[in-house]
This record gives sequence, structure tokens and C-alpha cells, in this order.
Amino acid sequence: MPQVKIKHTTILSDEHYVLKRIDYELQQEEGKWKNQQREVFDHGNAVTALLYNKESKTVILTRQFRIATYVNGNEDGILTETCAGLIDTSESPEATIKREIKEETGYAVENVEKVYQAYTSAGSLTELLYLYVASYTEDQKAGGGGGLQKEGEDVQIMEIPFDDAVQMLEKGEIQDAKTIILLQYALLKSLI
Repeated sequence: MPQVKIKHTTILSDEHYVLKRIDYELQQEEGKWKNQQREVFDHGNAVTALLYNKESKTVILTRQFRIATYVNGNEDGILTETCAGLIDTSESPEATIKREIKEETGYAVENVEKVYQAYTSAGSLTELLYLYVASYTEDQKAGGGGGLQKEGEDVQIMEIPFDDAVQMLEKGEIQDAKTIILLQYALLKSLI
């Protein structure tokens, strides 16, 4: 197990999330200590869920503008994704995903199943992502969804056949990692 000594942490930005520069020493295999410096972005941990309906053989995905994809070559900035959000410090991951599902899709699901947890980009992000699947039925529709306007969200809801989602995945039309993982999980486990 590597030994680490944090020498100094500098806050570079904390306007909405926190960007830090961390100076540390890491003990190498041969026992020598090596000075390192990295920038680490902390915006908290997150949740995501693939909603699926076995009877209708459909899934619910969302579409929304993502500035980070736009500035990195996504021509219109629109990303097709599974429902997702950041975990509030007062909530568990399970409570957060149920809340996010209702806010973004309008469905009030009672049961979610955690299938994975993963670091999203461990070289620079602290984010730990909790990945869920949840079955839904039409009678669980409790609102319009679309996200929270006060948070600037403008989420479009897509209820599509699972086979169409898989075709979108195969054509490269879905470029969101969490969505790719959950659609592959659904295929692997024959959820639909």
C-alpha cells in the first residue's frame, strides 16, 4: 500500500465547486519519496440510474445541454444520458437517485438496485459515481419531470424502445460513459 504525505493544499477556485492544487510526497516501491503536484477537482459524488420497463421493453433517457462537451467538440452540446445528479451532503446515494429520477423524469420509483460504484476520472476528479437500475411502470408517473428550473436544468425526457437505445449506442450516438455502462449492464443481465 503506497504511503502518502500531503505537504500543502492550495484552493485555486471555489466558486461553485472546489479546484485544489495538492503538493504531496509519494513513497515509491524502492522506498524513495517522490514529490508530486496535481490539480484535483471536487464537485462531490454522484448518482445515475437507468429506468427500464420490461413489459413495454422501453428505457427512459434524458437529453440536455452540457457545456463541457460543447467546448470539447460536441457540436450542439446535447448529450443523451441516464438520469443523474450530485449527492446532497444530507442524503444517501439511494435517496438522491430517487429524488433525481422524480425531478428529471417525473417518475416516483420506489425500488432502485445499485449495480456498481466507480471513480469517473481518477486522474483529476474526486467523484465517486453510484450506478443504479430501476424498473418503472406508467402508474408511477407523478409529475412532468424536466429538472429544476431554479438550478438552470432543462431536461428533455426520452422514453424509447430498449432496442433503439442499443442501436444508438452501437452507432456512437450515445457518448456519455455512465449511460454506456448502464446500457451494457442491461444487455449483459438481460434486464429487458
